[in-house]
Amino acid sequence: MDLIISLNKPKDITSHDAVMKVRKTLKEKRVGHTGTLDPMATGLLLICINRATRLANYFSSLDKEYRAVMKLGETTDTQDAYGKVISSSDKIDIEERAIEAALKSFQGKILQQPPMYSALKHEGEPLYKLARKGIEIERKLREVNIYDIELLDIDLPYVTFITRCSKGTYVRTLCHDMGIKLGAGAHLFGLERTAVGPFRVEDSLTIEELKDINMDGPSGKGVYTMDKALSWMPGLTINETMAMGVAHGNPVKVLSLSDDYKQAEGIRIRSLKGELLAVGSYSHERDMIKMDVVFAA
Repeated sequence: MDLIISLNKPKDITSHDAVMKVRKTLKEKRVGHTGTLDPMATGLLLICINRATRLANYFSSLDKEYRAVMKLGETTDTQDAYGKVISSSDKIDIEERAIEAALKSFQGKILQQPPMYSALKHEGEPLYKLARKGIEIERKLREVNIYDIELLDIDLPYVTFITRCSKGTYVRTLCHDMGIKLGAGAHLFGLERTAVGPFRVEDSLTIEELKDINMDGPSGKGVYTMDKALSWMPGLTINETMAMGVAHGNPVKVLSLSDDYKQAEGIRIRSLKGELLAVGSYSHERDMIKMDVVFAA
């Protein structure tokens, strides 16, 4: 059972807790997730089972979509609702057009300073553990891409928006920085991850629904074979002779590869029977497809 599961994570549990619950429910030992969701966040968390754990990096690099609720007039030490309030305003009177203009000003490539309360590590120790000790470490600015940001609702002091962004974007920090721009202060009050690449939260399973699925049968809602989960990658079907070489990690030479294959982060290498044998990538130096992850026996 080498599968990817689209899980709808509930609020108030860590991503690690969610993995443990899936592991217990499915009675599988090799289980991992592809990108942390904070405890206060809900929504899409991709879970990899058994050999699929070797594909985690391909999913973690996908773009994300979030539905966020920002609270104006309060800043917290964690930049979200779980933190300690460190500043507040009694009255929030900001026009809708100013809020919308502030949102749009963050669209495009921007620089973010990762928050101290994050899983990033300094000399092997997570920053959030240092933050709890009152230690603050200098963090380098990181470039992220806010592809789109749209205002959904204003019910002051709450502002709801949806954003599609690149890997590594902190929506907490986005809210914090918007609060500074608006001159009122702000923090992230609620968050739902609605999409990861082509995967949508409405197609995901709750932890309770996992108990009722047939893991040995055809994949259904929220359950994907490795090949199906990677269907956003270009695929290459090879013959049995080439498959023998791929099984040993040998590269594949293909004439007249299109730019889609040459520029792709991964290429699905499949047998004539449709079995996923490996994931490769184009090597410009060798003009061949090298194998990055090999599943063939």
